Amino acid sequence: MNLLPKSHKEFSDKDYWNKFFKKRGNKAFEWYGEYLELCTYLHKYIKQTDKILIPGCGNSSLSADLYDVGLKQITNIDVSEVVIRQMKAKNVGRSEMTFTCMDAMKTTFEDDEFNVVLDKGTLDALMPDESEDTIENIDNYFKEMKRILKTGGRFICISLLQSHILKKLVDVFSDKSWMFRVVRCHEAEQKNIENGDGTTLPVFVVIATKFKLMPNLLLEVCLAGEKMIRLKSPEELLSCVKSAQDTAFITNSLGKSRLDEDDEVSLDLMMPGEDTPRYTLYVVDKKKSQAVNKYAVFIVPQGRESEWLFGTPTGRRQLQDSARFSRLVVAVLRRGHHFESLDAVKEELAQSAKMLTPNGLSGQIPFLSLGSDVGRRVKVYEGSSKVSGEFVVEEVDVGEDTFKRLIFLDNQFLVQSEAKLKTVKKKNKTKQVIDFGHISQYHSFMCACLHLTPATDIAIIGLGGGGLCMFLKKCYPKMKITAVDLDPAMLEVAKNQFELEVDERLSVQIKDGLDFLKEEADICRQYSCVMFDVDSKDRTLGLSCPPQQFLQDEALSHVERILTNDGHFILNLVCRDKSLQEKTIETLKRHFKHIASVKLYEEVNEIIFATNSNMPYNIEVLEQAAKNLNATARKNNLVKIKCVDLKDFLQAVTIES
Repeated sequence: MNLLPKSHKEFSDKDYWNKFFKKRGNKAFEWYGEYLELCTYLHKYIKQTDKILIPGCGNSSLSADLYDVGLKQITNIDVSEVVIRQMKAKNVGRSEMTFTCMDAMKTTFEDDEFNVVLDKGTLDALMPDESEDTIENIDNYFKEMKRILKTGGRFICISLLQSHILKKLVDVFSDKSWMFRVVRCHEAEQKNIENGDGTTLPVFVVIATKFKLMPNLLLEVCLAGEKMIRLKSPEELLSCVKSAQDTAFITNSLGKSRLDEDDEVSLDLMMPGEDTPRYTLYVVDKKKSQAVNKYAVFIVPQGRESEWLFGTPTGRRQLQDSARFSRLVVAVLRRGHHFESLDAVKEELAQSAKMLTPNGLSGQIPFLSLGSDVGRRVKVYEGSSKVSGEFVVEEVDVGEDTFKRLIFLDNQFLVQSEAKLKTVKKKNKTKQVIDFGHISQYHSFMCACLHLTPATDIAIIGLGGGGLCMFLKKCYPKMKITAVDLDPAMLEVAKNQFELEVDERLSVQIKDGLDFLKEEADICRQYSCVMFDVDSKDRTLGLSCPPQQFLQDEALSHVERILTNDGHFILNLVCRDKSLQEKTIETLKRHFKHIASVKLYEEVNEIIFATNSNMPYNIEVLEQAAKNLNATARKNNLVKIKCVDLKDFLQAVTIES
């Protein structure tokens, strides 16, 4: 049976509605939810003593439900004589409620007659487009509704808030004699989805309250949870609602379908009025036949978001495999926000988690995490530079350990530099200092190569927090280290936040690394080792480290010239483009006779050793070099056991030539 119009313009046509209700008979047609889904919102703004008008009542049971819970003074109007006859007969026992055939754009009511106008879908029906005739009708409608409302009265509109409708509402009510609120009705959306006849658009309740002239424009939204957020401008309100609608379209689509095994979808969740995401959600699916459990949300504690398991698509896939859920949502808590507790985070995420539930599932959604709290992530310093942009230094807790990290905010999920903190006691006082014996796994692999030949003079392109430089300085008392960095701000951060010691053994040059290589080659300076550990600011190439210019023939020829005959070039390569990685290896082979690589499984880093020495790389030589590094670090009291895990190191080594 064709119960909906062939053309959207028929929505505002009286004859269409007469035919509609004749065909439908006494079966109620509910726009955007029933009383049970709407009552929480309606009873906040409607009192039992209020005189209520419901324009365009149709054959909805909403007025009867309100009457039955004590709201007696209800007047229903509609342009369809057919539906008014039906509703009078249906509600004969509700004597104080009236039904009148009347056009809402030309009412006969007195000024200031009603406390509440309750519009459930009528505005959406009256405004299918923005044609001249439609706008004229809508202007008449709002003129009437404003006229018949008392001061302190509420115009309550349940709507999908399509863009042209929301804009019109904002235009009509965004002056200082109205308080304007938009509340999202999640219960009505969920009921529509469960019934299989719902739209992917969210359902909203708009409340415009009539006042005498106020000093300021009052605009508020509540799009998640129960907290009302005050907004600064109509434009901000329009943006918030549009964002909620776009997100709902995606989440409802995800509820009806499954992602391919190699895909994931990410969503940023923001609080209205804020400029930065509060959460990022990653949705990962797998075949139902491979899963024991159906659906869960995993909350990543603060400070753990950059770890391989949580910070990479491959890691999140492994997390899902371990948890064995058909769908896993990995929730990352973004920096720059305060999170009260794990329970508070669960409460904030509850509605979004519900929206991402696969079709057919119901009941409580399990929330998983690594512990009982949200973790600790404290900003201890922030700054900005022309080279690196905005950056922060943070202290984070991971298990029982505390780390200090440098983060560039244009790439927030990558830890630029990390140092472990240790507690020392001096003069009966304790304080936390940098533990120079702790270096990252890829830095330890880079250092292993130093034992392949006597390394007395090395150059490191890229300073960061200076952790690699300080480890080498403490581990090798006779080594002279020259670090090069383009950004003067990084030198200050390294000295003031990461305890970098600059002296005759460790010098820092602030200049372009490419210029440094050329200048050193021109004066025939020699180094026993040259390391590249510098990040790229160009995110478009799939190459995060080093910048592409450092892998071109000119730069590599300069590296060749400044290395001693038995010297080694050590490259920290972070490349997600396989063809670019292969091209890099081929370029290196044009400059070096022997190449070995160490690919870290749980990191994106690949450490490449290259040399023109007469001694080629082999597993036995590299194993002994790693053992010697461990012994040297222990001898200088930097580590108790080891800094290189031999098993991981040897399993990751590939001899290229």
